[in-house]
Amino acid sequence: MSGQTRKKIQKKLKIRGYSLKMDGLEEFLSFVNRFKDAQDEAIDLLLDQLDDQSLKSSIIDKETVHRVICLLLEAEAAEEECPTSHSSIRVVDAFLVPKFRYDPIKKHFFQHAGSLPIHGEASAKAALYRDRFLLLFQRVSRDQHFIKPAFDTDDETSQSFQLSPIQSLVGQRGRRWVMGVISQLEDGFFTENTIVVVEGEMLSEGIFQVITCGFPPLEDREKSLKVLAGHDFFGGGTLTTEETLRLADMEKRAVNDIFVVLSDIWLDNEQVMEKLETVLNGFESVETVPSFFIFMGNFCSHPCNLSFHSFSSLRLQFGKLGRMIEAHSRLKEKSRFLFIPGPDDAGPSTVLPRCTLPKYLTEELQKHVPNAIFSSNPCRIKFYTQEIVCFRQDLLYRMRRSCLIPPSTEETDDSFEHLVATITHQSHLCPLPLFVQPMIWNYDHCLHLYPTPHTMILGDRSEQKAFKYTGITCFNPGSFSDDSTFVAYRPCNREVEFSAL
Repeated sequence: MSGQTRKKIQKKLKIRGYSLKMDGLEEFLSFVNRFKDAQDEAIDLLLDQLDDQSLKSSIIDKETVHRVICLLLEAEAAEEECPTSHSSIRVVDAFLVPKFRYDPIKKHFFQHAGSLPIHGEASAKAALYRDRFLLLFQRVSRDQHFIKPAFDTDDETSQSFQLSPIQSLVGQRGRRWVMGVISQLEDGFFTENTIVVVEGEMLSEGIFQVITCGFPPLEDREKSLKVLAGHDFFGGGTLTTEETLRLADMEKRAVNDIFVVLSDIWLDNEQVMEKLETVLNGFESVETVPSFFIFMGNFCSHPCNLSFHSFSSLRLQFGKLGRMIEAHSRLKEKSRFLFIPGPDDAGPSTVLPRCTLPKYLTEELQKHVPNAIFSSNPCRIKFYTQEIVCFRQDLLYRMRRSCLIPPSTEETDDSFEHLVATITHQSHLCPLPLFVQPMIWNYDHCLHLYPTPHTMILGDRSEQKAFKYTGITCFNPGSFSDDSTFVAYRPCNREVEFSAL
């Protein structure tokens, strides 16, 4: 590995017109090896810094390299000592996520300009489906199996396939690959409105007979980021190469940072509140308290719908929770608390994305816990460079109910694993029909999973689960009110620790 890195360093130096002495190469290599997962960026950063120096010669020795490395390390130390614009944890509300659209003619993304009304016009509904389709289409078109070969080859020996436009199938004979949306129809949950890639043949009766059906292939996160050319799809802000390297290093060293995730905290249930106090007591007494608590709804044992008339009581219960947190002085001082509404919590409607909990309910809690954060459902968290998506919805049950074909059990019979595969391949948190789960048409992009995040927290009333899929860490903390389960998550190594009372 070091031999390849040496050649890479020497090649990049030569391109920039430098030559490096042997002792300088060793110094250069020692710096680059600090960033195992970002060596190319580390080399470029060091070279950029060299370019800024007033060098007397293009032949670089150890002292020159050492001086430049010291400058970079001093800058890093200064950043750590002083407050930065990029704190370790940043919460992104769904309604603040920037919207990008794909132009199939120019083959690039462009950012939507202007306001996005909550009540969109009829054209916004059509745009919702078009944007979902084009997002996956541009991803599939780069997949190695669907890239058109540079030279014509025998179709029977070629391992590449070409997607045919559906309108071109009329009058065609032979097998074709097409991509489209299921309207009514085995790995994963094939529901209405999911986008599929199928192989089939157009019959003389005008029916397309499907032979093979599957989800659009995934794309590696790093490959997606290169295509996006610096666009900030996540909403956490763009970082320079220097900032990315620095924050990635700080992220790995943040071994004491723990996120405690609880879902279904019924404030109107005395037993649940007693269990929650037990959890807080336990973390108050540990040597290093968790840096972040994520409380996901529902926050009431009864749906807060039109028949619910106890909002004043629920407001008092939020205040009680605030006093409970305030009583734990170390947690109040050193931890942050994030509140995400559940599907049955108070709000203007059940459409997604859901806005934050009403201020009327939470202002008493905020008085006792000033650093409490109230965000939308779903919402996004950026921990240094790590991108985390939080979503509270009883998705597993609803996906199974809407499933047109039972998922194959050939590879796994675990429903949670099928769920993770489905939303990951669809690049969407909730690929259900709109009559099953309504969406705010202009804000459907808030549920997109592109590029794929590092971690997904899927709060669900089903059994506590964790699953790593194509490098993405996914977990369900379980229902705290039902079975007293929760999760302790270490973002530095993406380790998921199941916990229960």
